[in-house]
Amino acid sequence: MAEPEEAKKSIEHPGPDLPPSENKEPRKLLEFTYQELKAATGNFRPDSILGEGGFGYVFKGWIEVNGTAPAKPGSGITVAVKSLKPDGLQGHREWVAEVDFLGQLHHPNLVKLIGYCIEDDQRLLVYEFMTRGSLENHLFRRTIPLPWLNRIKIALGAAKGLAFLHEGSEPVIYRDFKTSNILLDSEYNAKLSDFGLAKAGPQGDKTHVSTRVVGTYGYAAPEYVMTGHLTSKSDVYSFGVVLLEILTGRRSMDKKRPSGEQNLVTWARPYLAERRKINQLVDPRLELNYSIKGVHKVSQLAHSCLSRDPKSRPSMDEVVKVLSLLQDLNDLAILSYHSRFSQQGRRKKKPDSMYSYHQSRGIKGSPINSGKQRP
Repeated sequence: MAEPEEAKKSIEHPGPDLPPSENKEPRKLLEFTYQELKAATGNFRPDSILGEGGFGYVFKGWIEVNGTAPAKPGSGITVAVKSLKPDGLQGHREWVAEVDFLGQLHHPNLVKLIGYCIEDDQRLLVYEFMTRGSLENHLFRRTIPLPWLNRIKIALGAAKGLAFLHEGSEPVIYRDFKTSNILLDSEYNAKLSDFGLAKAGPQGDKTHVSTRVVGTYGYAAPEYVMTGHLTSKSDVYSFGVVLLEILTGRRSMDKKRPSGEQNLVTWARPYLAERRKINQLVDPRLELNYSIKGVHKVSQLAHSCLSRDPKSRPSMDEVVKVLSLLQDLNDLAILSYHSRFSQQGRRKKKPDSMYSYHQSRGIKGSPINSGKQRP
């Protein structure tokens, strides 16, 4: 990708890997100077750090509404500024991929790329700020458990994002679907972020894309790890892993757990295969505050997405249809539990009352009670 002209303040970026189409069109990206982003983040001060990854740090900053000028904290537009570590060609490749893809992909469930900075060895990206952070934080790092309906809403939003990427004649394979890359706005709407590993999918009569194996261990599809063959069904497998994390409240890989429970998919498969065992998968922190039907449908869906045969996995469009039906279910497990408990209580009381009734009749009708003598 050629470096943009310094004088320009916005560019139209078509991207070499993804020809524009009806829903995937170039977006005007703002070009920031390094000094502008330095000022916007308060000189990249440590207390403005939102997160850290292999690429570098993400800082919170503020820019003016119309343009690239920095704004005072709390004014203008709040943004997230990703700063790439200035070492390694691989990091630069991923930076370019992110600009290429997010420069033309727009959808409510994809994070919005506002602009970028490429100046000497500095590589930065500027995104919309996502108020509630990542799904990873809400599932694994918060003391208050994420409510069931919020989990379904997030899963559905993330599924819609993937379905959008996979659709049409020029599909995009995300390749790094995981909880830390699902960001949430103030209303818990999910948006996919970090497109550094995204890849243009197979086109025409091609069935897959051959590529080096990258991604995150515990999320990558087994056939992709074994062969390097990448398809949209590789993303579907990763979605199945995240769906399991949402259901169980467990990480995909957790070395702190007993040996048989460290790999979430391996541990969960036997439970997913048996309907009677499914409730044992549910995050215990939910304390029966979940839909019974919803849990069973999510378990079935996760089982399908995690099929060892890629062809047996559903498409993301099919996943969206299933999850869409689970938003308004009100068959909470806790209500069912209370109902069964009260019914059992009534059944236990009934024999006692009948016994008392017959006993009282027996006493009233007895010769002793009436004063009559037996012949």
